[in-house]
Amino acid sequence: MTVSLAQAQIFFLALTRILALIIQVPVLGGRMVPDTIKIGLGFLLTIVIIPWQPLPAEAAVIPTLAFAIAIGRELLIGTLAGFAAALIFAALEIAGNLMGLGSGFAAGQILNPTLGGTGSSLDQIFVMMAILLFLIMDGHHAFLIGIQRTFTLLPVNNPLPGLPVERLLTITSGLITAGVQMSLPVVGTLLLTDVTLGLLARVAPQVQVFFLGIPLKVGIGLLVLALTLTILFPTFTELFGSITTRMLALIGV
Repeated sequence: MTVSLAQAQIFFLALTRILALIIQVPVLGGRMVPDTIKIGLGFLLTIVIIPWQPLPAEAAVIPTLAFAIAIGRELLIGTLAGFAAALIFAALEIAGNLMGLGSGFAAGQILNPTLGGTGSSLDQIFVMMAILLFLIMDGHHAFLIGIQRTFTLLPVNNPLPGLPVERLLTITSGLITAGVQMSLPVVGTLLLTDVTLGLLARVAPQVQVFFLGIPLKVGIGLLVLALTLTILFPTFTELFGSITTRMLALIGV
């Protein structure tokens, strides 16, 4: 079977969008995932998502300049749609950082290979737990459905309706708020612990509050996190279940 140049160009444009999408999700395209796996996954998803309809050999070829512009457009579409998924994991990282900051874990910042940055031990535990829930709740399936729907609603080599700046700001602020809200039970409890330790230092100055407070806050932080996990599950479900809607909203569809 002869593959026309026009068909190869369409396939490459679709591959460009898919690769720009999957590199935003730590599970599929994080820094720990080898580049060969990312490219192979991109090829596989492109073959599955884009229906193979051979074009005739004399089909019109996209000119070089227009093809370069089309590549940039597909990169922009993939980056915008994938940014919605990246924001969800960023919200989880914000929640973990706030919890670790108040509980004392932030004193020992270590490399977080999952997200490619530094974080505390509590931050890594929280993010890894969220990623496991992402897989258990079929969040990766919702992400793949979102990829397919971007091609249905915005086909390859079609102009972007417009940059949805207002939607981008709304989704970003909403996910940052969600990250702060997830950390509130732990942060609030640790704040009350600090107030209690301050009052104890005033009442009994002979008590070494500094040495007493560090292990106490670590233990209280872990205990409160364990107790509030059941409260956080509905939030995780809402975040991972709406990933497709957010992806499509950011490309103006």
